[in-house]
Amino acid sequence: MTTSAVRTPLSRARVLASAMELADAEGVSAITMRRLAGDLGVEAMSLYHHVPGKERLLDGLTEAILVQINSAVAARARADDDWRTALRLRCLAAREVMVRHRWAPGLLGSRSSIPAGLYPYYEEILATMVRGGLSYRLGHQAIHALGTMVLGFTQELFSPAADGGTLDEAATEAEFAAMADLLPHLTAMVASEVHDHNEDPLGWCDSQNEFEFTLDLLLDGLARAAER
Repeated sequence: MTTSAVRTPLSRARVLASAMELADAEGVSAITMRRLAGDLGVEAMSLYHHVPGKERLLDGLTEAILVQINSAVAARARADDDWRTALRLRCLAAREVMVRHRWAPGLLGSRSSIPAGLYPYYEEILATMVRGGLSYRLGHQAIHALGTMVLGFTQELFSPAADGGTLDEAATEAEFAAMADLLPHLTAMVASEVHDHNEDPLGWCDSQNEFEFTLDLLLDGLARAAER
């Protein structure tokens, strides 16, 4: 009796895993239904039984990222953590996932609707603060203040367009230099802060040191506000 290779059945989970591998290697822009079908060794139409179109596929990737974040948070969580420590570990655990999948911040920001998985995620963040003695009002303010940090990255408005921001970095530096007399402090800051982008895994001005500095600054301020 001959033994033939057994093909792994196609499933939504398998399609999403393949899409994630492709995004990790080449970025989200490389994902097409035809490319995925080729990687999986199936006809493109077969994918539509599991993910009905690219937008639904991208929605599935956001869900998969949130599952990874929750798993990373659960692995770091300790029953005796105070609210500040628990929230700090949550943000850092989420960042581990974002650094592993550097396309994820841009994808999350591109969705036309809030991913369903974000609601229970933020529910647990608020519950953590309330258990620690923060009021709902302060918890609301904290969620606004922390912004995307609870998802492991920071959105920079003034960042290069390639990183999802609004400015071209080279042009910005040239413009600041041209207006050095009018903007002496901004010019000096840009000159002193320009550094290798390898230090910024998730975009300009999003290094690990800057992320943790801002996170601790916010958490320290929230702790003081809760004690008033």
